[in-house]
Amino acid sequence: MTKADIVNEICKNTGIEKILVQKTVESFMDSVKTSIISGNNVYLRGFGSFIIKKRATKTARNISKNTTIVIPEHNIPAFKPAKSFLGEVKENVTK
Repeated sequence: MTKADIVNEICKNTGIEKILVQKTVESFMDSVKTSIISGNNVYLRGFGSFIIKKRATKTARNISKNTTIVIPEHNIPAFKPAKSFLGEVKENVTK
């Protein structure tokens, strides 16, 4: 599902104009990005959390040059689903 699909689904379910829904979705995503960039996690009860994960320093190999490099410790954004959401997915998604 793409962002456009989400906007269309919300428009269909609520009857709100597409342009307003699009601005709202963009604003939501900007708020989440801004919070994560500033070091704050975002918690959405019943859905999940947008969190910052710290990756430890690690050693990697550059195969083409046959050298070893050190990748420093860094932070990455991640999504952690809520237990109720995770349970629903496990019950309803078939392979």
